[in-house]
Amino acid sequence: MKRWLVHREIPSPNWNERKLPVSMVVLHYTGMQTGEEALDRLCDAEAEVSAHYMIDEDGTVTALVPEDKRAWHAGRAYWRGITDVNSASIGIELVNPGHEWGYRPFSDAQMEALVPLLADIVRRHGIAPANVVGHSDVAPARKTDPGELFDWDLLARYRLALAKPKPRMRLIFDNDGAFFLALERYGYDIADGAAAIRAFERRWRPHRITGEIDGQIGALLFELLIQRDLGQDC
Repeated sequence: MKRWLVHREIPSPNWNERKLPVSMVVLHYTGMQTGEEALDRLCDAEAEVSAHYMIDEDGTVTALVPEDKRAWHAGRAYWRGITDVNSASIGIELVNPGHEWGYRPFSDAQMEALVPLLADIVRRHGIAPANVVGHSDVAPARKTDPGELFDWDLLARYRLALAKPKPRMRLIFDNDGAFFLALERYGYDIADGAAAIRAFERRWRPHRITGEIDGQIGALLFELLIQRDLGQDC
């Protein structure tokens, strides 16, 4: 880690040893009323939650857990066959009150701090753009962060995350089961079907979140699967 990317270090006691190599980054919002409140919780041993980094709304980057340790940020989660997401990921919390306390766009300062930090992490660990994901992607039944206001397009421009595909047509799968099998094949946990759809929409069609299958999300999913099959999302 380049030292200039981090403004301060406040160690959290909430970590243990990794069981898997790092292959993912999971992005979160803190979902608390203030950054100070979030930091206190991330460093509270009784809370049993943490992340590797927190980025405040003014762009301050705080290092909390060393990258070689397993921070406790994803909880019960799944992505592309990985069930111990905490062991396989770096967790980054972005200060934002979230949907419960007045969700708002992430500040320019936050995003300007996130881009170089994320770029350094993915370079050092060899993380594929498809494995830079949101908390809602890996825990669709439980989480909605970083949410529909997060600027994934900015990360895509720097090739730090996948760009939204451009569907060539509306696509209706033969039946709902076929859609869910495709969604699972792409990487999502489909145990709660409606929640999985909402997580997919929140990431790939954030302007319209319904929890229902339609031709537009079918086409988006089809294009993403083509990219994966061609090795274009790594």
